[in-house]
Amino acid sequence: MRRQTVAAELHLIHAARTVQHLAVRAITLHGLAHPVTRLLLEAASTVASQAWEAGHRVEALHPTRQPPDPDVERGP
Repeated sequence: MRRQTVAAELHLIHAARTVQHLAVRAITLHGLAHPVTRLLLEAASTVASQAWEAGHRVEALHPTRQPPDPDVERGP
């Protein structure tokens, strides 16, 4: 039973990330006021809230990135 729950939770995370990426692409192509963009943004917020209600933190949807190492030399 727990295995199915974990699979469903991972599905929510994957769905949330996918819809968020699609919404960003729609904004880039059509602008913020386009009906498709608005539907995708609504879907993204709905799936993200479902993932939140399932106990996922924001970091599960947007993993944090490590800050750059200050000791590593960078090119010009």
